[in-house]
Amino acid sequence: MTGFSRVYRYVNLLSLDIVVGAVVSALFFARVLDVAIRPVGLLALGLTVWVIYTADHLRDAYTIGKSASTLRHRFHQEHFKTLLIAALAGVLVNVVIVFFIRKQVFVWGTVLAIGVGIYLIVQRYLKFLKEICIACLYTCGVLLPSITVTGDTLTTGHYLLIVQFMLVAWLNLLIFSWFDREDDKQDRQPSFVTMLGEPVTRASIWCLTGSIFVVAGFSFYHTEMKPAVLIVATMGLVLALIFAFRKHFAQHDSYRLLGDAVFLLPLFYLVWSSNL
Repeated sequence: MTGFSRVYRYVNLLSLDIVVGAVVSALFFARVLDVAIRPVGLLALGLTVWVIYTADHLRDAYTIGKSASTLRHRFHQEHFKTLLIAALAGVLVNVVIVFFIRKQVFVWGTVLAIGVGIYLIVQRYLKFLKEICIACLYTCGVLLPSITVTGDTLTTGHYLLIVQFMLVAWLNLLIFSWFDREDDKQDRQPSFVTMLGEPVTRASIWCLTGSIFVVAGFSFYHTEMKPAVLIVATMGLVLALIFAFRKHFAQHDSYRLLGDAVFLLPLFYLVWSSNL
């Protein structure tokens, strides 16, 4: 493993690449909606995403009890106290930050926080909905800083792009669920694949992949935002290739590193649109 790979591995274990991906995705939608996001809003988003993901991993690491089967959960077991303190510090910083964000963002952020709370309660009883719930909450989170303050009326093209992005987020989580299925069974961690089985999961992954490109096709017809649609479609394509060549990407958890990195692809749109 090279020095870069080793560093990126720790970045991934700490969910920092997910945080960067969320911030990039938020900037992507802000550019699409022609909204300027305040830096404090991006900081609040990044901290919130990191705290939620870290808290989820810490909860799993704690409930497993024994030494976890996955590297991610073992990492959170070994550094449990340090990460718990860091997560609590993140919450405290966010409490201060909310006094500086826009009122609309704060109000809808509170609504989203309630949604996260409802998910945590419902997830105990409807465990097979874990992936779709997280995908919806993630999409709402990255949309929050821009969609709550935009002065533009959302068009059919906007809604199609949002649906397309949410499908990509769902596909990402289903593919991760597939790769983690054996470890999840050993650790008794519920997921879509452990609850509904491999045939249903495999079919769902390919149906989601097809849906992403069907929505992209409709978007090309309904909107002038073709470059944005193409970027999100490319994200779906990369995920589909990961699953198509799953034996190769299963080695060294490559699927997770590349799968999370797809949310950095909107950077290309940001660079392209800034040069117009």
